[in-house]
Amino acid sequence: MRLPVIRHISNFIEENDEDFVNETIETLENLTELSSMKDEELDVIGELLSNMYGAIEVSKMMREDGVSQKEAANKFMKRVTGSIDT
Repeated sequence: MRLPVIRHISNFIEENDEDFVNETIETLENLTELSSMKDEELDVIGELLSNMYGAIEVSKMMREDGVSQKEAANKFMKRVTGSIDT
């Protein structure tokens, strides 16, 4: 996961609509089922998906908790790193 990418997608969600990102996620997840996909391609898709899911979570925190994007992104990354450490 890359925080700059998550922030960028989060900005896109705020300017447009979360549905665009959800539809993109569905499309990318569908692509992973293609048997001819190479491991490197799957890795890239996986990275994109994790950043998109992260951006959705950051946007939800901003909306529901009323926090800034920076604060929401930091809380999200702490939660992610905390789940990896345990």
